[in-house]
Amino acid sequence: MSQNSNAVRKSAVITGGTGTIGSALVEVLSKRYNVVFTYLSNKDRASELEYEFGAKGYRCDITDGNVAVRLAEKHSCDLLVNNAGISQIKLFTDITELDWYRMMDIHLTGAFNFTQAFLPAMISGKSGCIINISSVWGVVGASCEVHYSTAKAGLIGFTKALAKEAGPSGVRVNCIAPGVIAGDMNRSFGDDEINSLKENTPLGRLGSAKEVAVAALYLAGAEFVTGQVLGVDGGFGL
Repeated sequence: MSQNSNAVRKSAVITGGTGTIGSALVEVLSKRYNVVFTYLSNKDRASELEYEFGAKGYRCDITDGNVAVRLAEKHSCDLLVNNAGISQIKLFTDITELDWYRMMDIHLTGAFNFTQAFLPAMISGKSGCIINISSVWGVVGASCEVHYSTAKAGLIGFTKALAKEAGPSGVRVNCIAPGVIAGDMNRSFGDDEINSLKENTPLGRLGSAKEVAVAALYLAGAEFVTGQVLGVDGGFGL
């Protein structure tokens, strides 16, 4: 690709770029965008993504609003994907206050920080797209994942409210709610649990991270779609 064609490419910022879904987002979106991604701990994977796809990784804590501001000062952003997340399986009565606040901070405070940092330039330019990665559990709820389900449901509310507020400025805000995706977050499940999840998914299988990333690419280009929750869940959320 020539330098001129590379110069006109739009820019994407992805939080949580080294996880299963995050890595797929970097791979798929780098075909259309100059990609910047954040990560917290997986430096080796970040280096691989930088080498393979020409993306730029930043090790940072997304719950620190100053981090997002500094990135926004360095990089333009046509597409923001709030993807960073954690999971935890625990009985509600065993969830600690620290568990609760960490879950809300990673999913909601992180999305708040990065959206607030990058949205003003989008509004000024009358263009831009924000995609929040929620979960089917944010739609239907999950036993033993009350705090996770709550945080993911919060991202759905965040999406719908901000879409109404930012829409008149030409900025679109959408949400993806993945179903059960093969990868790191589900490696603690036994075979019986995985088989049960497959049986309860109309398409009869787990999803792939790349299928989520392709959905993000669709939403990035869907110019008359905003405020929507796109279920990439094999029918699990029906």
